Amino acid sequence: MSRQRFAKRPERSLLHSLVGSAAAAVDRAATLAATASAKRRGSRADSLSHDQRMQALSSIADAYAGGGERFFRSPRLIDPVRRQVRRVGESGSAPGVVEDLGWRSDYVCFLPDLDERYARFRTNGQAAVRLFRHQRGEPRPVIVLVHGYLGGQFAAEERVWPVKWLFKKGLDVALFVLPFHAVRGEPERKGPPPFPGSDPRFSNEGFRQAMGDLRDFIGWLRQKGHPKVGVMGMSLGGYSTALLATLEEDLAFAVPMIPLASLADFARDQGRLGNNPSEQLLEYEALDRVHRAVSPLHRPLKTPKERVLIIGAEADRITPLRHARRMAGHFDAPLETWPGGHLLQLGRSEAFRGVGSFLTDLGVIEPRPA
Repeated sequence: MSRQRFAKRPERSLLHSLVGSAAAAVDRAATLAATASAKRRGSRADSLSHDQRMQALSSIADAYAGGGERFFRSPRLIDPVRRQVRRVGESGSAPGVVEDLGWRSDYVCFLPDLDERYARFRTNGQAAVRLFRHQRGEPRPVIVLVHGYLGGQFAAEERVWPVKWLFKKGLDVALFVLPFHAVRGEPERKGPPPFPGSDPRFSNEGFRQAMGDLRDFIGWLRQKGHPKVGVMGMSLGGYSTALLATLEEDLAFAVPMIPLASLADFARDQGRLGNNPSEQLLEYEALDRVHRAVSPLHRPLKTPKERVLIIGAEADRITPLRHARRMAGHFDAPLETWPGGHLLQLGRSEAFRGVGSFLTDLGVIEPRPA
């Protein structure tokens, strides 16, 4: 399926080609740097032989198999601590307030053997959101924005996302922090967060915790009277958005943007599997089975597909466009693209305008008077 909200004009094809080349080069450079850094740090998995990896992956997959729908816990009632950060709203615009919300995640691992190790990351036990809220009138529809890998710092996310534009459109805007990131990370820790990481169990548990925290927060928003709540996520946040759409029937919308679609695909693309094609295929299939419980590609949508829009980047070399295509194909949802890449997001303003049109069509954003 395709939805022509931001169609390409022929006279712009050369510009798009130049933009794509530049964006792809930036993504490739970042990928090479990240790969080199990971090799220098090393991991326990790097020291294992192929047979040892296969045995470990098989054991982990068996441990998570059979969880079914009980793998994800039901939403809980929460009462976040709220701290006002500042006021928003220029002269003549709707006034609002920015609040930081926090509450105990109280996470218990699906695999009990991980509880002690998981609990060492004490800061991760506090869920965190920054909420931009209108102060006049009835509670507004809310868009929950979910950041990418290594993101989540509120000051940075306010620049990454068009928060002011969404707020002026009449939406309340929430910046949700994924487990182990930003304010949920250990201040003294060096290196990347353990989720997602080299231990696939931490990846599974991290997504399970993220879904619990997201659903708790969405339930709190509904309890406060917000009539519609939807989610849009970027990269790792796009994966999280898609996974949430397989759990929640009442999302007003779900928009995965430049999404990661498969952890196994990503590991294969980064050259982290096997020493030859045969080993790579076997380890890919084993890792895909390990992550089946948290994979959007192995789960049906619960959010109606008419409320789902996938957005990819044509020059993306970090989560290439095939990730977005796989996700769109699995969900039978429309796919739109911008010409830039994952990091150098040239053309994304047009994509966000397309999202605005999509939300207007769904009745989430009120159309402007003619």
